[in-house]
Amino acid sequence: MIGSLALIFFCQLVGEIISRLTKLPIPGPVIGMVILFCGLVLRKSMPSELETVTGFLHRNLPLLFVPAGVGVIKNLNMLQRYWAPFTGAIIIGTAVTIAVTGVVMQLLNRRHITDQKEQQS
Repeated sequence: MIGSLALIFFCQLVGEIISRLTKLPIPGPVIGMVILFCGLVLRKSMPSELETVTGFLHRNLPLLFVPAGVGVIKNLNMLQRYWAPFTGAIIIGTAVTIAVTGVVMQLLNRRHITDQKEQQS
């Protein structure tokens, strides 16, 4: 289990290094998650220990939002001052996410249907 947790943290560390060296506007943990995902895709299976660790983290995910909630409460005056841009960013970000997800799902569904037709032929 410790090895799997170390793998997750290592991917996060590599992502953080890449983010800082390239000055990308993408957080290091997100890059690390993509690196871990690519590694799992190349391996074509998930080790059971890694599945156990990620399951534990997923079940306890709400605890990870506590520091963010404390940060929001600590900066309420900033939220009051800039509520309009925050609200706009949330609404626009949500709309873009829904739109991109819809387009990707349509493309994947078309690809899946095409693959099924080719297999039947």
